[in-house]
Amino acid sequence: MSGEIVVLVNPAARGGRTMRLLDPVVQRLRAGGRPVSVIVGTSPEDSLERARSIVADGPEALVAFGGDGLVHLALQAVAGTDVPLGIIPAGTGNDIAGALGIARRDPMAAADVVTAGHHRVIDAARLSTGEGHGDGHGDGGGEWFAGVMACGFDSRVNERANEMTRPPGMAKYVVALVRELRSWAPIPFRITLDGEVAEQEAVLVAVANTSSYGAGMRVCPDARPDDGLLDVLTLGAMSRGEFLRTFPRVYRGSHLNHPGVTVKRARSVTLEAPDVVAYADGERVGSAPVYCAVVPGALRVLVPAE
Repeated sequence: MSGEIVVLVNPAARGGRTMRLLDPVVQRLRAGGRPVSVIVGTSPEDSLERARSIVADGPEALVAFGGDGLVHLALQAVAGTDVPLGIIPAGTGNDIAGALGIARRDPMAAADVVTAGHHRVIDAARLSTGEGHGDGHGDGGGEWFAGVMACGFDSRVNERANEMTRPPGMAKYVVALVRELRSWAPIPFRITLDGEVAEQEAVLVAVANTSSYGAGMRVCPDARPDDGLLDVLTLGAMSRGEFLRTFPRVYRGSHLNHPGVTVKRARSVTLEAPDVVAYADGERVGSAPVYCAVVPGALRVLVPAE
């Protein structure tokens, strides 16, 4: 399988509307002179099993054709190996691609990045959730993430939205946010950064390897995916009205000036809070407590040439 580009596809991305782009993208990849094959799993579990089997054979690259959720799945197969990850954004948010300089709305340009073959070595992080699943130190196991892991108000909105069948698309998250605001209350967190413990009430805590999540929310605009550190943002307790005034600033990254926002950097992070679920790269990863640690240089990713 040496020299082969393998494309992992999420047929449900953007409600299936991006599948019409798959054939031209595959043809563009083949124009680069390498054989190309496509994986369309019957389920996330099937897709991951097949991706891991293919990565073990050492292809030229594993390419995620989808959004951040599919990048997260592909990451479980390639992190810690020498097989590069390619990203062809075809989802709603595409935050990880954007953080790496890959065109978020131009799949053909992203295909050209894959065929050019320029790679960058970046960090990834491993996490585990629930009691008795680790201490957040080292890289001995757990689920990988490459973008942002968050828990608190935003993850509660995600939980609510995932239980809804309508309205479609991003509108579902707006409705979920409005409904979650009705039960607004700060959350008591216990936050451990590199062994140093702090307890405080907060709206949410985000642990970032890259700068944004949630389709362009620049939660940690200064996060760098190759500095061996995780940026940890805490949005402290505030009223519902103050949150609504502050929240839009996250799209510009100007929320860092708010007195209720703190950002620290750490190699390992433990978050403990009651009745909170964590999401990483937009995917549900489990209930707090959450333990995570950065693994420097764990991932090779195909990026535009500088």
